[in-house]
Amino acid sequence: MLKSEINTQSETTEKNPKSEDWKAIRYYQKPDYTRPLLEIPKSAHQKIFERFCFLYGENLASEHLPELERIMQVYYAHKPPELTQAEQDLNPANRFTEKDLIVITYGDLLYSESSSPLATLANFLAQVPGFKNAINTLHILPFFPYSSDHGFSITDFRTVDPKLGSWQDIEEIGDSYQLMFDAVCNHISSQSIAFQEMLNGNPDYKDIATVYRSPEELTSEQRQIVVRPRTSDLLTKFQAIDGIVWVWTTFSADQIDLNYRNPKVLLWVIETLLLYVRRGADLIRLDAVTYLWEIPGTPCANLEQTHETIKLFRDIFNVVAPGIALITETNIPHEQNISYFGNGHDEAQMVYNFALPPLVLHTFYRKDSTALSLWAKQLEFPSATTTYLNILDTHDGIGLMGVKNILSSKDIQFLISQAREHGAFVSYRTGADGEEEPYEINSTWFSALNLDSGNEDINLQIKRFVASRSIALVLKGVPGIYLHGLIGSTNDVDAVLRTKSKRDINREIIYARKLYEELNLPNSKLSELTGYLSRILEIRVRQKAFHPNGEQQILLLSPECFVALRIAPNCEEHILTLTNITNKVCQIEVPLAQLQLENPNAITCATPDDTYWYDLVGKRGWRVAEQKLTLVLQPYDIVWLIPFIELESNIDNHG
Repeated sequence: MLKSEINTQSETTEKNPKSEDWKAIRYYQKPDYTRPLLEIPKSAHQKIFERFCFLYGENLASEHLPELERIMQVYYAHKPPELTQAEQDLNPANRFTEKDLIVITYGDLLYSESSSPLATLANFLAQVPGFKNAINTLHILPFFPYSSDHGFSITDFRTVDPKLGSWQDIEEIGDSYQLMFDAVCNHISSQSIAFQEMLNGNPDYKDIATVYRSPEELTSEQRQIVVRPRTSDLLTKFQAIDGIVWVWTTFSADQIDLNYRNPKVLLWVIETLLLYVRRGADLIRLDAVTYLWEIPGTPCANLEQTHETIKLFRDIFNVVAPGIALITETNIPHEQNISYFGNGHDEAQMVYNFALPPLVLHTFYRKDSTALSLWAKQLEFPSATTTYLNILDTHDGIGLMGVKNILSSKDIQFLISQAREHGAFVSYRTGADGEEEPYEINSTWFSALNLDSGNEDINLQIKRFVASRSIALVLKGVPGIYLHGLIGSTNDVDAVLRTKSKRDINREIIYARKLYEELNLPNSKLSELTGYLSRILEIRVRQKAFHPNGEQQILLLSPECFVALRIAPNCEEHILTLTNITNKVCQIEVPLAQLQLENPNAITCATPDDTYWYDLVGKRGWRVAEQKLTLVLQPYDIVWLIPFIELESNIDNHG
């Protein structure tokens, strides 16, 4: 084992512990039934029963509700009393703060000869001081045994893939980081025991999937209105003990959709989610939840039953684990995506901001921030307990559905053509009219912004890359960064040619030893990039103005710059962020009278008359003249300005 790998794990545990008491307490390995069983409050019980009635009717609801109560009681018997006590102080409005920064990764992206992939991942994040000090949450993509789709075709939902590590590895990482688990609750692997037992005719597994005896049972009219993210066949043929069957497969022939019209399926999923919480999940990502319910004659996407199911999950967590947050992964047009907030209090606490990546890419390709600024200006935040996950790149690619009704078809085609010049691939889906339409751009984020074969100076490429990332950092919400986007990986076209899977362009396995070598090499791309980016990340998680519940003012001052003023929830800190999104020098004037600065309740607070502002990134002061800030930004400069009066107040208050 590398010396650095040995030392860093203990440092991570010491220097990056979970801060809130409730997050740091582990569950009992075995249930303690000597304590009183969970009693569900009457109002919560009634709400849960009503949701069951909506989904299954009163008779089935009454029949299956006792089993749900049992599942919740078993979970609660694993829960230490001190955890229940610590949760009493939880403020839902502070479930997410400016300190939250999520890294998204597969469990096996980093490889070491001397430690498990999960341990190697934790070791690497401790190598870069800025990463160690800034990153507090890990989203480990499905780490269970699987048969295909890089983990999203799961054979066993309750076991860690032994090639990655063990539950002990997961729990040890969870001592230092918040953990986001994937709940791949839409489908199971065709190789799973559950599906194989269904084919075997085991009555315990009857109706766990949507099955037809003939493909003609699903009419062409019904098929045509089904909304899917794929162009493959909707029904897949299998041989069962009693004959041939055709099974509903939204994503692939190896991914069998679960049949939520069977209440036993829903109960099994709920039991699995609660197991994840016991094993250390602080956040649960509901993968592909858009397609949860199959009801022939409907689009089978974004159905009311799907929303009701997520609300049921939320109701259950509100009773037994109020600190757990639900994140919906719904790569669909923005107006449909935000519907998963519910009324702001009853559904997901966080949704993926899928419109952001293509809008940022459009901004840098066009060298014009207008479309991004206009969209950001009208972003809705339903409540203080909901927020966005602001990502730019994911393990899948750069989704296009989020901007379907924001950018024109011409602009989307421009995005695609530019990305192709950068070596990207494009994936398609079947639209509502039965025709193919572009679904996502498959590329690493670094390659999407920079030509891999170009002669451009690498430092300018790094500046462009970090400038684009800064937009996801300053927008209201919680930033998330895919591991390959954290280290600036380029497109792995060879992998696509080898596997014939376009998404593998952004899933290259990285050898830890080579990564450390480049990281320690002065002036290398990786050392320069991580040095610059980690400094930005460290600044971001220290400033209360970036709290997800702080205010946000978008200013359209110049198409060459994206400008946002962030305001702390108590209005006592303001940070004016400016990003030059072009490769040219940009001069910009900021009339301070236009900024929302005054706070009559604050003793020390910025006003339009304040003379000096300090750039937290550039480490220099800027002087106000005639109530205007006049700034000169070099290509792809990032400027985060705070009034000197507030900077000094922060220092004095923490001195």
